[in-house]
This record gives sequence, C-alpha cells and structure tokens, in this order.
Amino acid sequence: MKYIKLGTTGLDVSPIAIGAMTYGDPDRGHPVWSKGEEEARPLIKHALEAGINFFDTANMYSNGSSEEILGRALKDFANRDDIVIATKLRHPMRPGPNGRGLSRKAIMTEIDHSLERLGTDYIDLYQIHRNDHSTPLEETLEALNDLVKMGKVRYIGASSMHAWEFAKALHLQKQHGWARFVTMQHHYNLLAREEEREMIPLCLDEGVGTVIWSPLARGRLARPFERAKTSARSKTDGDYADMLYSPAEEEANHAIIDAVGKIADARGVSRAQIALAWLRSKPVVTAPLVGANFIEQINDAVASLEIELTEDEIRVLQAPYTPRYDWQGIYDEAELDAIRKRVPGMELK
Repeated sequence: MKYIKLGTTGLDVSPIAIGAMTYGDPDRGHPVWSKGEEEARPLIKHALEAGINFFDTANMYSNGSSEEILGRALKDFANRDDIVIATKLRHPMRPGPNGRGLSRKAIMTEIDHSLERLGTDYIDLYQIHRNDHSTPLEETLEALNDLVKMGKVRYIGASSMHAWEFAKALHLQKQHGWARFVTMQHHYNLLAREEEREMIPLCLDEGVGTVIWSPLARGRLARPFERAKTSARSKTDGDYADMLYSPAEEEANHAIIDAVGKIADARGVSRAQIALAWLRSKPVVTAPLVGANFIEQINDAVASLEIELTEDEIRVLQAPYTPRYDWQGIYDEAELDAIRKRVPGMELK
C-alpha cells in the first residue's frame, strides 16, 4: 500500500478508506444490510492486512453501534498510532432538546460519547455530518477548534454542503485563527458529478482533500444497468436513491454504466475497479469510502489502485453524463423551512 497525505496535512492515509456505515447491530440500525459484529470483524481485519489504515464512521450509524464494533476491532487488530479513525456528528442521537445538531453543547457531548464507543482518547478526523442551519456557524467552528486544542481531535472535516457555505466556513476559520477544515466528505462518482462545478475547484484551490461517499453509486456502477438496483442497499433506500440518481437521467446513466462495463471487460477487471480508478484519476480525491460487505469488495478496491486509466478511457466514461441537481441532496425539509424563514422570498423546492 502506498500512503498519501490527507489534503495538505502531514497525515498519511491509505487511498482507500473503509466506510463503516455497513457495520452495526442490525437491531439498532439497518436490519437488511447492516453487518453485525461477528460478520464485521473479519472484514475490518482483512482491510488492515491489505494495508488500509483509514476508517470512517459516524455516531448515528446504527445508533452508535458502528463506532462500538469498529473501535473494538481496531483495538484488537491494529496499532492505534498507525490507523486513522474518522467519525462524524450532527444527526439525531436521542429525542428531546439538544439531541442533535452542531451547537457547542452537542459537540462537547457527542465527542465524549464517540470517544467512549470507539475506545480511544482521540479522534483523528472529526467531521460535521452536513451543516446545521439552526446554529450559528461561528459557534460550531469555535467549539471544533476547542476540541483540537483540548487534544480530543487531531483534524476536522466537513461534509456535503454548498460551496459558498464551505467557503464561508474556511474564511471564518482563517479570520479567527481556528483549526481549519482539512477535508470535504461529499457525493461524487461517475453518475453524480455536480460537485465539479464549484466544490471541487474550491477544494483544489484551498488544498482541501476530498473523501467520497457512495463512490460506486450505491452499487449501480458495479453491475450491469439491468441489475443496477438489485443491491440490498438500493432496494431499501427508496426515494432517497432515486433522488440521487434521478430516473430522468436514466438514459445517460445507462450509457455510463455500459461504458464502465466495456472498459472493465476489455481490461479483464471488475466494473468496481474501473469506477474507483476513475475517481483516483481526480487529483482532489484523497480516498473513496468503500462500504465493504464482502472480502472481494475490499480486494477490488485495493486492486483498483493499480489501474491507470488512459485519457481516452476517461473521455469515454465521462462523455454521456448529463447535469442533474436537487436541493434535497444537501438539505432536509426542516432545514429548507429554516432557510425560507431566515431569507424571506427565497424559492427553494
């Protein structure tokens, strides 16, 4: 494994990260596709043996059990100083006031809960899991800075938001001398390239590394178009998956998936390897998050690191893409309502 720097930091990470949303107690999360501890541990161990040292989870995944399972496995199988643990916060963790969000109170509470579940005394990369439009951004950023100064967090990162929001956050951090976001975890793959408009150029200009969620478009890029929605995840995502990969763009999606298949067949490799190799051809991408359910998926991800796509292959993969956009990719309805109230006359649908 050849390690790379996380953005412009000095931190060495594998160019493949394991997304631990897949791992969690099925009774506390996703009964159809969550891998319980007995199934998850061999996968985490195999990833470590393959040289992967970058693991991403979140407090909300399976209501905290993802962090618990990952923490116990990493403690048993790895040297803490060699691995990079990333987790996130913002989404609801309990009912009632202050059970969600990015207030100072929520941040100071949730970091301690995550540290306990992960069985560690520090988080390498602590990320805000989307923005919290009900909390002043300055409050959130100062609290995150304090976590870094306290030694509970080494680096901080953000996730899917509008580029103007991310630019504002980076500006405030610079203005106040606060710890800076070093990563952006966002949605980017051959079927979802809208981030190329503003977010990716911003990250390139600011030296921010990107960590990619859904790099295989919920499995759509790993199988023929006719079987695009046959994964357990695709079957249970419902309207959310359709929102991300709109049926209105089905013709373009079909052509892209077919192109992935043709290049994979010509090279004698899997479709997943081609889709991941395409991401690696983008200089802003630090690592895709691979939610591996099987050993073979980890092997595929590692094998993709050996593939260098030609300019012609990249052109063929990218040519059929058509623009698509939806506010819901970033905001939920409650947040949209909050923005409408704060900015009278703004039309958001």
